[in-house]
Amino acid sequence: MSAEVIIGDKRLAPHRLRAAILGEVHARPFRALPTPARILHFAFDTVGEQAHQDRNALTELCVRRGVTPPLPSDRHFHITFGGTGLRWEQHSEFTTYTIELPADPDTPPFHPSPASLATPMTLVPQPGPLLVAIDLHLMTDRPDRLAVERHFNRPSLAVAENSDGTAVYATDFHPDPEGFVRILVLDRDLGPERAGALVQRLLELETYRTLALLGLPKAQELTPSINRIERGLAELTSELQKTSSLADNNRLLDELTALAAELEAGAAGSLFRFGASRAYDDIVQTRLRIIGERKVGGLPTWSSFLARRMAPAIRTCIATEERQANLSRKLARAAQLLRTRVDVEVEQQNRDLLRSMNARTRMQLRLQTTVEGLSVAAISYYVVGLFGYLVKGLHDAGWPIEPTFATAIFVPIAALAIWWTVRRIRHRHVGKDDEHEV
Repeated sequence: MSAEVIIGDKRLAPHRLRAAILGEVHARPFRALPTPARILHFAFDTVGEQAHQDRNALTELCVRRGVTPPLPSDRHFHITFGGTGLRWEQHSEFTTYTIELPADPDTPPFHPSPASLATPMTLVPQPGPLLVAIDLHLMTDRPDRLAVERHFNRPSLAVAENSDGTAVYATDFHPDPEGFVRILVLDRDLGPERAGALVQRLLELETYRTLALLGLPKAQELTPSINRIERGLAELTSELQKTSSLADNNRLLDELTALAAELEAGAAGSLFRFGASRAYDDIVQTRLRIIGERKVGGLPTWSSFLARRMAPAIRTCIATEERQANLSRKLARAAQLLRTRVDVEVEQQNRDLLRSMNARTRMQLRLQTTVEGLSVAAISYYVVGLFGYLVKGLHDAGWPIEPTFATAIFVPIAALAIWWTVRRIRHRHVGKDDEHEV
């Protein structure tokens, strides 16, 4: 498909995604299907490397059969082996193989055994774990085939007409003894194109119904853990009202963090599964609306049956996801409250520590002042003593100096000089310490 537009001799450069967007509208087209026909449909879980290996296996099969293999960008592909058609489709997390077989109009529904008809599946390795196996029989409607109940489990039977009554389709959603879910389509006046479209939508309904329900086991698996976390949160919140010490608050915060980690691990592991279940359920509801079901007799339609059986499972997944989200918010609020209490308690301890440090500093200052005074007195005593020896020596040498009087005059001078010197030295050291701190 060309994405370019040519006007005269000018080519308009397309957006790099224009071709992909235009092609997506026509992806997975309906194939005309003559009546009668037998369709065997398989869906396999192919997440990650399995999808790449499956594509390689299909490419090798095409090469062996002399058929042009799918391109790396192809998401759907169709090949024919004699009178048997094989349709391959690759989706985000699963891959489908659909075998299209002609059928004998006089053959009873679902005969012969589907296992004897699925030989094309033996030509490629199994792509991954099997999710869906459907045996669909498209037959011309005849009076003797209206009693579809004899082909299905009556309590689970769902039957409906399409919007204009040109087809009747039925299933019980139960696997038969060989593991296939049976679907019977009675063609009243469909034509090949509409028959192909209806059959593909019915196959998609059963496929997406199965995929949508994959979230239910995950929800059931997570429910005990969520219940335990809810009880733990209630107990911690109750204990939070009774404790006030920093050690208790730290212990509660550790326990709360462990609960939050367990919850987030479960939520992260189920995020994709629950989101996919919602998306697949939307696809199922869309397909049912497109078909436009009408009741047949007193039997439930597919829509009413799935609303009764499938909708509760989807609501369980949604409710579990909402419980996770609500519980996560509650845990966050409780953790924030505990962190606030811990921070306040730590600030109070820091304040008390600063008060204690201030008291010790004041005591050290008083002691330093006392020691400084004693130091001045002691140094003055020695200096005055030395000065006394000096003046006595000068007096003996004949100098006209009175030793006692000169010593008495020198005492205050020496004391002041020493006090000033000690104070200056202390101020100089304090200034250097301030510079180092800066």
